[in-house]
Amino acid sequence: MTAAHDAPDILSPQFAEDPYPTYRVLRESAPLFWHEATRSFLVSRYEDVARVFKDKDSRFTTNNYAWQAEPVHGKTILQMSGREHATRRALVAPAFRGGELREKVVPIIERNARELIDAFRGAGTVDLVSGFASRFPISVIGDMFGLDRSGQERIADWYRAFVAFIANLSGEPECAAAGARAQEAFAAYMLPVIRDRRERPGDDLLSGLCAARVDGVSMSDEDIKAFCSLLLTAGAETTDKAVAALFANLLADPDQLAAVRRDRTLIDRAFAETLRFSPPVHMIMRQAATDVPMSGGTIPAGATVTCLIGAANRDAGRYADPDRFDIFREDLTTTTAFSAAADHLAFALGRHFCVGALLAKAEVEIATNQLLDALVDLRPAAGYDPAEQGVFTRGPRSLVVEFAPATG
Repeated sequence: MTAAHDAPDILSPQFAEDPYPTYRVLRESAPLFWHEATRSFLVSRYEDVARVFKDKDSRFTTNNYAWQAEPVHGKTILQMSGREHATRRALVAPAFRGGELREKVVPIIERNARELIDAFRGAGTVDLVSGFASRFPISVIGDMFGLDRSGQERIADWYRAFVAFIANLSGEPECAAAGARAQEAFAAYMLPVIRDRRERPGDDLLSGLCAARVDGVSMSDEDIKAFCSLLLTAGAETTDKAVAALFANLLADPDQLAAVRRDRTLIDRAFAETLRFSPPVHMIMRQAATDVPMSGGTIPAGATVTCLIGAANRDAGRYADPDRFDIFREDLTTTTAFSAAADHLAFALGRHFCVGALLAKAEVEIATNQLLDALVDLRPAAGYDPAEQGVFTRGPRSLVVEFAPATG
């Protein structure tokens, strides 16, 4: 058995190329591993990561976001707890579920998917990453906010700087500086828009957030700006990579692609299995509030814990044949895959389960349906290379495909 110290480090080029061998070594030989460069304990087994996320005894906090995310977002629900967290979540959650999602957001998703696909449906070829996946969630969120489309390119640059800041595990100074610059530019752009919506509300998410009140609590301009920043980062980055990964996984198995094309109810299964097999977010951090026994040792109070979602989701102790993509697997429950009771860990679990999970589900379902409708005889093209990139977040760098071009 390879020792953890002999496996590629999580900040190494070898790990970035393929993290799964390192994940396997950590699970098997060092389920609790002190990583000096990130000053954190790596936790890699499914049972342990799930335990951290589902913690109900306040043994693990999200205080790490004070240094990991607050410098670019401001204070968000990520780092709140107790009543403050519950109130803030209640203020923002209605836009991402039920009637609000169906009536206001789904038409936005459908329109944006259609417009992007219309641009290449007659071409017979497209890179599904640069031509669709990387642009789709930004346009959806921008329209949800009611923002001028002319600003979407700048918004995309800002959110990528935010993602890079949060994922800056090696502490690159220029990455940190770029995140700070993006934060200033985003605030200068968004705060006047938020103030305008307070004076002239419309039928958009920003106006709804300005008007929202729960138990006498409302959101300040800074609160709303911080949430917008968070949604752009968490929502765009995950949906971008999820759409691309889903198609990469299906293209690697023509039989499963054909099954989903025939029976669109299988899209939920394909998305859930994509979240398990190739999650968009591979790492989420927490802070230990007290000494906590785990597999392989004890996490001391005050320590940062890096939960390796990409490792836990391929734990053979939880999933049969975990390194195989299988939309028909029986050990992943599709009906709970987009809730806090999910079997996979891609959206975390418990009270900090991703508030935008149902938004992501709607985006991926609609995008997949429309792409399958438009791209008949979908197949890899010359130069197709589904290799993934990224460490903290991860997804295919490109997916050049061919299809029968639409006529008329």
